[in-house]
Amino acid sequence: MSALAILWFFLIFLLIAGYFVLDGFDLGVGILYPFLCKDDRDRQVCRRSIGPVWDGNEVWLLTAGGALFAAFPDAYATTFSGFYLAIMLVLFALIVRAVCFEFYEGDKKWRPVWNACFFLGSLLPAILFGVAVGNVIAGIPMDADGNYTGIPLLGLITPFTLLTGLLGLAMFVSAGACWLALKAPLGSELQQQAAKLRLPSQLISFVLFAALTILLFAMMGNTMEMAPELEIPRFLCAALFVVGLAFAMILDYNGRKTGESRSYLWVFLGQCVAAVALVFLVACSMFPVLVMASPDSVGAPLTLMSAGATDASLGYMTVILCIGLPLVLVYHVLIYRTFRGRVAIEAE
Repeated sequence: MSALAILWFFLIFLLIAGYFVLDGFDLGVGILYPFLCKDDRDRQVCRRSIGPVWDGNEVWLLTAGGALFAAFPDAYATTFSGFYLAIMLVLFALIVRAVCFEFYEGDKKWRPVWNACFFLGSLLPAILFGVAVGNVIAGIPMDADGNYTGIPLLGLITPFTLLTGLLGLAMFVSAGACWLALKAPLGSELQQQAAKLRLPSQLISFVLFAALTILLFAMMGNTMEMAPELEIPRFLCAALFVVGLAFAMILDYNGRKTGESRSYLWVFLGQCVAAVALVFLVACSMFPVLVMASPDSVGAPLTLMSAGATDASLGYMTVILCIGLPLVLVYHVLIYRTFRGRVAIEAE
């Protein structure tokens, strides 16, 4: 196991964490869209709150997929072939979601259709991403060559993966509520309703996280074993997840009690910290395994040793990362700084 392979294992999870945080809140806005928006002005605020940033946020998902292909091609082949139908559903949903932004203004008669597509295009990825992560953790049936041998799509649904899907959904909804509370006009009904949703969605995230933790410990020694040398990082990630959500909930409660509005940004940042901690908790729990094998699997789990690229390839990737990542970060700083502040409501 080379140092570069270990580095890229955690770098891929860093890219996933970036996507979970950045695209998480705009998927959450899309999920909340039909429930919080009472009229076209509310819908306008929702769209404009994520319109300048949503496409840039999805770059992190594309980069994570490309990095997985280049760094760990066997793991890429197994997961993308085994989750083929689920991945196609996610891609189709994301494409439809992007089309909704462009076509919404074209014809008012079609707006109800685009509103429904925007909701579904946000809901499907939010659930399926969590289900996919649950399968990678719990293990999938593979043959000796690492090919997925289960039932397409339906074989990926288990109680554990459903819980991971629901946890992902709850985190996306929480992030979307925090973002709308931060970006919607202060005092508007949309902003107030979004602020009220933060606490219950975060409490649901806590409950689902606790249930998954219990199930995960029950699975240890059966389908997975955790690296003992990462016990302290796992504990720190779990503690950071709890602290991040607790920090956000306490600020939310105090802000509503005192009428303080300056806490909205800190509530959102607390939610982001919890999301990053959750992703790295998964990374520390899986290391050095990339794809777990289920108990009935013929093939062995895919690890850094069995699925990695050569050190030369990983070295070239590291050089490219050192050039490209700062440019992406500068872009995000500029775009978020340019469109900072609350969205102004305009009549249509």
